[in-house]
Amino acid sequence: MRKILLTLVLLAVLSGCAASNGGNSSGGADSGANAYIQNKGSDTVVNLALAWAEKYQDVRPEVRISVTGGGSGTGIAALIEGTVDIANASRAIKAEEREEAADNGIEAVEHIIARDAIAVIVHPDNPVNELSLLEISGIFRGEINNWSEVGGEDRPIVRVSRETNSGTHVYFLESVIRLGSSEDKSIFSADTLLLPSSEGIISEVRDNPNAIGYDGLGYVIPEVKVLGVSKELDGPAIMPSVDTVNTGDYPISRDLYMYTPATVSDAVETYLAWIYSEEAQAIVKELGFVPVR
Repeated sequence: MRKILLTLVLLAVLSGCAASNGGNSSGGADSGANAYIQNKGSDTVVNLALAWAEKYQDVRPEVRISVTGGGSGTGIAALIEGTVDIANASRAIKAEEREEAADNGIEAVEHIIARDAIAVIVHPDNPVNELSLLEISGIFRGEINNWSEVGGEDRPIVRVSRETNSGTHVYFLESVIRLGSSEDKSIFSADTLLLPSSEGIISEVRDNPNAIGYDGLGYVIPEVKVLGVSKELDGPAIMPSVDTVNTGDYPISRDLYMYTPATVSDAVETYLAWIYSEEAQAIVKELGFVPVR
């Protein structure tokens, strides 16, 4: 009987040790063995986040990082609900989202982790090489409907955009269609084709000679043509690049973000610090984004 009791006590102790060494299934991870970080959000940031997570396995092999997309709105919603450690976003968090997070006891902390240029893209056979912000706004509002109106051929314009839960969609709406005016309530033309991914936009523009779309510079491939963009109708057209973003010359550029709660695990804090390292920021440049270092 005594041997049975001792065995039961030993099993209980071992079970308790196993529980205390495991990762936190709710997403908050410790900095020891089996640390686990959940990272969700922007489809613009997702490839960068995946590359970081893969490289970080070499730096801290004991830390597992789960990266998923779904859009900036999806990531921020998960942060508000407390179901992720890090939310990726290609737009700044909205005031009402901050308030909603606060109502749930979460203070959203902003981390600018890279910068991005939004490239305006067309089919390679399209003879148009540049557009002004005003012309791009007119196209996506539905005021300009034929390529001949902006120096192209007599062809109908097919507008291609990300879906509304995308931070890139929100940024393009506010900064390009509305030209940065908070009083302008214009929206995308009703016939705009809304696609769920950056790759979808690239694919549609590559295959459709009449299409125009926009995408993060890191997603652009040689099979589409990037247009120069001018701030004014008669101004110089600037091509998107790391240099023109850093100088402020290219007019459609933005910060990229990660959002976390104010209180994070040691594993998350260490990972965020690594993201600003020279090693991690080199990956930013490799993928076509603009480093913040």
